[in-house]
Amino acid sequence: MVHIGKKIFMTLSSEIKKRGLMITIIMNLSHLIGIVRAVIFKVIYFKNISASIFSLQANSKIEVFNKNARISIGKFVFIRKNASIRIDYDGVLQIGSNVFINDNCNINCVSRVSIGKNTKIAPNVCINDHDHNYKKNTSDHLVRGEVTIGENVWIGSNVVILRNTHIGDNVVIAAGSVVKGIVPANTIFLNKRETEIKPYQGDSKLMQVSG
Repeated sequence: MVHIGKKIFMTLSSEIKKRGLMITIIMNLSHLIGIVRAVIFKVIYFKNISASIFSLQANSKIEVFNKNARISIGKFVFIRKNASIRIDYDGVLQIGSNVFINDNCNINCVSRVSIGKNTKIAPNVCINDHDHNYKKNTSDHLVRGEVTIGENVWIGSNVVILRNTHIGDNVVIAAGSVVKGIVPANTIFLNKRETEIKPYQGDSKLMQVSG
């Protein structure tokens, strides 16, 4: 607790110097409300959630749909507005310390999702450790896998991370990417794609623009 209190004091002092006293008070009031909301969810799901101090801002929510589901949240995790975290069946979700999850992110876990410490996730990111079993070749309506995201990873806006994906440490995932499979550590991942411009009058020539 002494270490946590010292870190909070040092952070506040630094923010006051950079932003000014009033802005720092307003900003941290929002953080305090987020911490209170996080405590409420910890109380609601006290058998399922193991967590230190974290912040869950306005309209973000954690939903646990099975008594066997487990969520572990490290110190100083910050989850911004309108994020949705859902866990079901025997799912295990682990979020390391100092993880930042931006607005409108979705994490859906029925098997296993792990996010390493110091990872930053931009807005509108979707993480799923399962697919719907559209072939219906088993009695289970889901096809389950795992998602592992390493430490110090940066995930850009509008990224979709699919089941059976392993992202190594220190990886950058470019905005708009769809990720499935193994992404080695210390790399930049992006989907190469081309934009086609098709005329609808006159010239029928097809133009391709790299994007």
